[in-house]
Amino acid sequence: MENLSSLAQKIIEQVCQQVLGKPQQVKLALACLLAKGHLLIEDLPGMGKTTLSHAIAHAMGLSYNRVQFTSDLLPADITGVSVYNQQINKFEFHPGPLFSQLVLADEINRASPKTQSALLEAMAEQQVTVDGTTYPMTAPFFVIATQNPQEQVGTHPLPESQLDRFLIRIRLGYPSEEYELLMLQNVHLNSEQHSQACCSAEELVAMQQAVEQVYSSEEVLKYIIRLSQFTRQSNQFSHALSPRGSNAIKQASKAWAFLHGRNYVQPDDVKAIFTAVAEHRINPEDNLNQLPMSELVMQNVEVLS
Repeated sequence: MENLSSLAQKIIEQVCQQVLGKPQQVKLALACLLAKGHLLIEDLPGMGKTTLSHAIAHAMGLSYNRVQFTSDLLPADITGVSVYNQQINKFEFHPGPLFSQLVLADEINRASPKTQSALLEAMAEQQVTVDGTTYPMTAPFFVIATQNPQEQVGTHPLPESQLDRFLIRIRLGYPSEEYELLMLQNVHLNSEQHSQACCSAEELVAMQQAVEQVYSSEEVLKYIIRLSQFTRQSNQFSHALSPRGSNAIKQASKAWAFLHGRNYVQPDDVKAIFTAVAEHRINPEDNLNQLPMSELVMQNVEVLS
């Protein structure tokens, strides 16, 4: 496990050479991948969302497809279509861009809800059904979706059921003056030219399996349950954490512990990932200017614990 944790650190270091000044967000993104979840990145245009996605795919040697979501995008444009072949007198399936190891669904909330939902089966079941036939996704399979703030023109809010499919949501935010200067000097572009993949798909699968073996004690699990119960019992939240949300907190905590070289989860691991895992579930209508409701949960449960 130690060797795999060291490999994960190398991946983080390489991605941080492309996404300057955002080590916390990079670690959360990698934790999401190692926990076999999917990542949602919400921020203003031009903040580096696409750069982060491409850097992760490049560092891990994953096949990569980017789909630009627009108002006229159809579900078949993502999943693929069956085309009749006259030579063999039967339909043949032509896979869409969804059949890749890392798929970037760029500006997902600019497409219609019907097109957004085309991702649901792939994200939840690792498969796509077209014309009654089921096709497995390429393994490992990781979806990174980006969305613009809901107050911007031409956006369709993601339904709660689809938000819940994303294990973690992050925001990059503006860079500091120091890192923005480096970006304008193209320092990160020079490092990209000399970078190579840090691991293979097989090593990624091995890291995901190692995360599954990370131990969560009964005390840690009870702490997670208390956090979830507070959102259900308090009238301060429009949405409460479901059992799927509780499990998401556990899985992300295990990945966070793995990234720090441990084979067991501590309460601090839960605290580190809680906002990224819970905020979009308990407060799906939030905007960039609101304080996270998840902080209220942490404060109150800390008092009760």
